Amino acid sequence: MSDHSHDEAHTGPIKTPKQLLNAVFFSFVVPVFAIIGLVYYVSSAQKPAAGAVNLEKAVAARIQKIGSVEIRDANRAMKGGEEVFKAQCSACHATGAAGSPKVGDTAAWAPRIKTGYEALLNSALKGKGAMGAQGGGNFEPLEIGRALVYMANNSGGSLAEPKVEAPAAAK
Repeated sequence: MSDHSHDEAHTGPIKTPKQLLNAVFFSFVVPVFAIIGLVYYVSSAQKPAAGAVNLEKAVAARIQKIGSVEIRDANRAMKGGEEVFKAQCSACHATGAAGSPKVGDTAAWAPRIKTGYEALLNSALKGKGAMGAQGGGNFEPLEIGRALVYMANNSGGSLAEPKVEAPAAAK
């Protein structure tokens, strides 16, 4: 049989009831005060209130209108394809920036031209890939269509230039 005697002294770090009470106190009460101190520290920091940094800009953003009205000259002359290309499209399509097909690169334009004018116009008006809607410009859809035809025709295509629709006759 084994020779274990229960007369040996306890060898743990807590040897008296006073040490046990101190250990319980420090393991439960002190962390509570530490958490309270951290909460006080975080909540009392000097932080600017929402919108207090630039109050005028924040107020304007909160009360802005949902829609907006843009007034344009309805009688202005429509720009031609080459003019719109030079003003807006050439920034990317003349250099091939952001993967755009260069004007004159027949191989790059051929698959696009095969999709047809409507598909090309839809991509140009809504944007495609890195290109934003209308290439970031502010033109009428007819003007974008003319620029599209200009680029496609100078790249091996033979698309017909869109014409201005005549107003419907009054009944």
